[in-house]
Amino acid sequence: MSVLHEAYLYQDEAGFVDAARSFIDDGTAADEAILVATSATQIDALRSAVVSPEDVRFVDMATLGRNPTRIISIWRKFVQDSIGAGRGCRGIGEPVWAGRTAAELVECQRHEVLLNLAFAAGPSWRLMCPYNVRALPAAVIDEALASHPVVGMAGARWASDRYQPGLERLDPALPPPPPEFVELAFSDRDLTPLRDTVAEHAGMAALDATRTAELVLAVHEVAVNSIQHGGGRGVLRVWHESGGIVCEISDDGWEPDPLAGREEPPTGSRRGRGLWLANEWCDLVQWRSSRAGTQVRMHMTPLLNV
Repeated sequence: MSVLHEAYLYQDEAGFVDAARSFIDDGTAADEAILVATSATQIDALRSAVVSPEDVRFVDMATLGRNPTRIISIWRKFVQDSIGAGRGCRGIGEPVWAGRTAAELVECQRHEVLLNLAFAAGPSWRLMCPYNVRALPAAVIDEALASHPVVGMAGARWASDRYQPGLERLDPALPPPPPEFVELAFSDRDLTPLRDTVAEHAGMAALDATRTAELVLAVHEVAVNSIQHGGGRGVLRVWHESGGIVCEISDDGWEPDPLAGREEPPTGSRRGRGLWLANEWCDLVQWRSSRAGTQVRMHMTPLLNV
């Protein structure tokens, strides 16, 4: 058994609340654990609409899913805890909303495809992903139909005849950086100047001390991965974009697991921990890996812009 992953298409808040309320109340009646991750506005509307809001865990998706690569691990823990307690479970997750940047949107779409892979081996549970058809471009809705095996709308549900489980359509190379970037080739002897370069540019981007430290550590951890698994060396590129900073590490290594970094490695394991920590610390992480090499692109903005 696996996740019953549904794209639910709605046109306004009333339509969202109606569908979500029915979904939640059915779960409450079945004594299932329920986690709802959507906007703060829609959470407020649902709290007053569902029968037993005290039985529902509500989380603001703008916080939980700002970096979409974090979301699968949240669902994984929720499902494991629920099943471990002897309960069924269901969730509502809305990672795609109007206002997402182009880079965030692509990573949200990759996340939706990878959810099917992450939970392919079971246990069985339900996840409804609402999509606002009035606020989102038609191309985004088309992709939702391709990444979800089930579609819902106006209270009806059916199998999507446009479902495509593969990730290939969402895996083009990352766009090139702008012309104005700083580049530093590194090996194990160059980690101090690498950290100094990131810290200098984080200051130029007006990151506070905490976010600067998190970005420096994230880049350091990913660079160590390059040294250990990418041929002993790599390249750092840094540039400023949309009021923030982007740091990219590239190397000649290849990690074939598309879920790398999206689930916490076992205690004591070093492999995969650097990418996991980068995902936890950064506002957005874009990861691409093939036989041609690996890129990890880490985005961070000043706190006032988050």
